Amino acid sequence: MPMSKPSLVLTKNNKLSSSKLLAELRGLQNKDQAKNLARFFKTGPGQYGAGDQFLGIMVPSSRQIAKKYVGLSLLEVIKVLHSPIHECRLVALLILVEKYQAASEIDKGKIVNLYLANTKWINNWDLVDLTAPKIVGNYYTNHPRRLIHVLSKSADLWERRIAVLSCFPWIKTGDFKDVFIIADRLLIDQHDLMHKAVGWMLREVGKVDLKILQTWLWPRRNKLPRTMLRYAIEKFPEGVRQKYLKS
Repeated sequence: MPMSKPSLVLTKNNKLSSSKLLAELRGLQNKDQAKNLARFFKTGPGQYGAGDQFLGIMVPSSRQIAKKYVGLSLLEVIKVLHSPIHECRLVALLILVEKYQAASEIDKGKIVNLYLANTKWINNWDLVDLTAPKIVGNYYTNHPRRLIHVLSKSADLWERRIAVLSCFPWIKTGDFKDVFIIADRLLIDQHDLMHKAVGWMLREVGKVDLKILQTWLWPRRNKLPRTMLRYAIEKFPEGVRQKYLKS
């Protein structure tokens, strides 16, 4: 009988450490690119990413480093996640994605719990979008989703976005119930980033079943924030799009 593969959650590489990872990331600093990213992610006073700090590392490089450090213990990963540097938090979350995908069902639950216990540091849209569907969404495909609905009611913008983006893998399988409930709940949300996120998920529903989306959308067309509506109907035939927009 073949031996089972050791869990990446419970096994660690003693040659790896959070300090070594952080030092490697600092060595990739690009100050010009950091300034561009700071503007792109709205880090000015009063903006949604206010005060965030960047090294100027692009996502493909972050993915490569995450794969290199996948053997980092969960304790060390969390140390990296608690960094004030955006790319450090991203790499920590990408490591959790790598660990999750290789984990047993029990260990997947541990990673999900760890992820949701640290939402304070999952605090920009890219950090959510690149990880929440693959961890939270995947896990709750086959588990009761009460917690997702709790998150959708959170006062925290990023927890609400985690709830919305977690619907992504369910939508792909034709499971629309939760995304429609959450979308109804967030019609009155005041933040443009939530309008975009909900509209994006509704658009994904349309890719799977356009008729179901239109059945849900038409009676609500005058209730949707304009940005949410535009995202939802982006792939509609032009004549149908104009009908929604002008109505």
